[in-house]
This record gives sequence, C-alpha cells and structure tokens, in this order.
Amino acid sequence: MNITAPLRSMTAAQAVEHFDVLIVGAGISGVGSAYHLTKQLPGTTFVVLEEQETFGGTWWTHKYPGIRSDSDLHTFGYSFKPWTGPPIATAAEIRAYMGEVIDENDLARHIRYRHRINAASWSSETRLWTIEAVDRGSGEARTFTANFLWMCQGYYRHSEGYTPEWKGMEDFKGRIVHPQRWPEDLSTEGKRIVVIGSGATAATLIPNIAGQCEHVTMLQRSPTYFRTGRNAIELAEELRRLQVKEEWIHEIVRRKILFEQDLFTRRSFTEPEKVKQELLGGIRAALGPGHEEIVEKHFTPSYRPWRQRIAFVPDADLFEAVKSGKASVVTDAIDRFTNDGILLKSGETLKADIIITATGFNLNVLGDIAFEIDGKSLDFADTVTYRGMMFTGIPNMAWVFGYFRASWTLRTDLVADFVCRLLAHMKAKGARKVVTALRPQEGNMPLHAWIDPENFNPGYLMRDMHLLPKRGDTPEWQHSQDYWAEKDQFPAIDLDEATFVYD
Repeated sequence: MNITAPLRSMTAAQAVEHFDVLIVGAGISGVGSAYHLTKQLPGTTFVVLEEQETFGGTWWTHKYPGIRSDSDLHTFGYSFKPWTGPPIATAAEIRAYMGEVIDENDLARHIRYRHRINAASWSSETRLWTIEAVDRGSGEARTFTANFLWMCQGYYRHSEGYTPEWKGMEDFKGRIVHPQRWPEDLSTEGKRIVVIGSGATAATLIPNIAGQCEHVTMLQRSPTYFRTGRNAIELAEELRRLQVKEEWIHEIVRRKILFEQDLFTRRSFTEPEKVKQELLGGIRAALGPGHEEIVEKHFTPSYRPWRQRIAFVPDADLFEAVKSGKASVVTDAIDRFTNDGILLKSGETLKADIIITATGFNLNVLGDIAFEIDGKSLDFADTVTYRGMMFTGIPNMAWVFGYFRASWTLRTDLVADFVCRLLAHMKAKGARKVVTALRPQEGNMPLHAWIDPENFNPGYLMRDMHLLPKRGDTPEWQHSQDYWAEKDQFPAIDLDEATFVYD
C-alpha cells in the first residue's frame, strides 16, 4: 500500500468526516481549485487529500538537476496571482509561488498531507462519495464522505516513471536512473553519461550536468521539436520600467502570450512547413555556422509541429552545451545494454558510467484509486468524457486534465469556474446529485479513443489510451486541447441542458 509506517488500525472503528467537497491532490491543480472554491463559494466545507508530505505535486516529487517549467509562468501561474519572476521557472520558484497562494488564502488548514486514497465508492441511496484513505504517517485508516469529488491528482504515477525493458539491462555495471526517482547520492562529476530520450526532461537535465560530467550524450530514436529564446519577456520588463502595477503587467503579458500561442498553434496546422523551418532556424542560430549536419540529422523531426509537445529551451542552453562539445546527440535505436554502455542497432557503442532513462512516465488514471458505483467496479474506459472534465454515468465528480499545447493551469482555472458554478446551481435547484448522460439523439453516436492520434500522440498516451474514457463526435463529448475556444465555451455552458441530469 506504499505507506511509511506499519498499518496498525485498519480494523479499528474510525470516525467518518464529512465535507461538501473533497479535492484529491495538492499540486498546481488542487491548490488552484481550493482557492477558487473559497472565493466563489465561501462557507463550503472541503478537504484536500495529498499523498506526498507537502504540496507541489510534480514540483516536489521531481528532484533531478535543473528541473524547471517548460511553460511560461505568466500563463502556467494562476490567473488570480501575478507572476513576477522569469517566465521559465525552477521547481523551487514554482513551489514558493504556490506556498504564497496557500498562505495568503489560509488554505493550509484544509490540506491533509500523507493521505493515500485507496478506494472511492458512490452510493445512490445516500448520494454521497465514501473515500477510504490511509494516513501514511500513522498507518491508520481514514474514512471521509463528500457530496462532490474533485480529481486534481495529475495524470501520471508519481511513484515510478516509465522505463522500457531493453535487452541486457542486468549486464550494465553502472547505474540506471530515471529522472523521476533521482537518487540523492548520485554524483555525475567526471562520469560518462547517456541520457535516453529527447523531451523536455532531457533538454532540461543535459545542460545542467554537462559542465560537471566528462561527457553527456543524448540518445534519441527520432528528433524532437524545440523552441529557443531568452528567459525573459521584453514587454514585462518594459512595463516594469514604466512602474505599471504587477496585476496589470500579469494580465497584459498573459493576453499577449496567449494571443501568440494561439497564432502559433493554428499556423502549425495551416502552414506546418513554415513553422518547422522557423523552429529549425532558431536551432541553427543557436548552434552557429558549421552545424548544419547536426541540425538535419538530430533536430529535424519527421512529423509536423505540435503532434507532440514542443519544449522551450531558455537561452538555448541545450544547444550551447552541444556547441561547446560538452554534450552530443546520437539518433539511433538500442540493440542492447552491455556491461559498460549501450550497443546501438548501427553497431556503434556508447560508453557510459551512468544511463539516465528520460523516457517518460506511466499514465495515472484518476489516482490509481479503486472506484465503485453502487457496489459495481468502475472502468473509466466504459464512460464517455464530457468536455474532458466529467464522465457519463459517474455522479458528482469533476476531473482536471490540462492542456498539451498551452499551460496546464489555464484549464485548472476554467474547470474550477465551471465546478463552482455547477455546485451553486445544484444548491439553487435543491439537487444532491448531477450526472452527465448522452441525449437520446446521441445513443448511436460513434465513439473513438480519448484523443485523435493524428492530432496529438505522445508515447504515454499511446501506451495507455485503452485506460481512458471515450470521446464522441461532437464538441460536448470531446476533450478539446483548444484553450482559446474553451475560455468562451465553458462560461456559456447551459447547466439546465439535457446533458445534465439532476436528482
């Protein structure tokens, strides 16, 4: 059960605590949702259950060198609290910002840390969720009931990252490390290191260890798109020189970034080749003359931009490491691990003392919690998603899953506004239950995988798509990745529309 103390009191009768709302997770989504609940529905009783020993989610559990955001903090930060630091921020800076939100809004008293939720069951008779948890500090069982369940636990398993099984891994005499579980005693100084993968984690990690180790090689199966630029927003700097209030700067800069992101995203579909050349042009400029072969072989993807997430490389630090010779890139497939490195399909061998598998994570479908509806085990793959935040047949529950092509937190704010409006609407109607349901005319609607692979296809989604709810062929029954449409659509949702069934 992944607890840190012996389980002493699981059979003892425990007092059941009741709340209007139970929020799962105290990461960026959970803290933001708790804020909105206190401001929009004051007097609502709620509790936030968090498995880790403190808040922060990703920004607490990930401790590899240089960990930073790959979204700008003017949009990844909350709409209600100005961000005053550099747009690409470290984990420590993000947690300090979240800590201020908790302190300034008296949220700490609502959060229970080290609480692992094992099961959640809905009863149509009582119209309540019952949540069974374990206090990881004491090992004691805890039972909660709630009118509404708000899932803010993130989308991957914090306990273990995804590492493929390669032949010969047991033969390797060095250390194999996944960034998600970075060992405190790992020294990279003077070591030969191979980093497998070329996503945001690899792009962050490599420049942060390149100056210490003997050499670091980024080994990738195929190239990835990157964007480069200063870790600064000129408009924000200019407005500060003019002594404009930070609240105004925050709103103005957010709007500018969102406008530019929208334009860039649309162009990636309408003129992908131009966007591709612009991205490659940034890399060519960072590497300088004489590196065209490297750009062509190692940084020119075969797919159109935005079919996978594009990582921002602040101040081109990854490419500076390559340019200096401290880091290099190899594009090849792994044949097997050897006792002193990796044998590639091409026949080349990469010598290594440490191999870092920056190969992604394991999708976590709603916290790995055992869900039941009226005693029947729930399989989320049997449901249809309502705009990516509710599910057919599952009462009184909302889910926060952010954006791929924009900052995660933008959707946290939108979903929070919707949930608070829904809860207020239920109270006004005297309803204790709400569930989304397909309308009669949608009974034969074709159902598809949660997201179209032609639209977006990162490995973690492709591996575990079968675990996720289905989508339909109309906007209501899809998980859109279009913030610029949803920011207008969500506030306009008619809560008395036939999709919502109240009791």
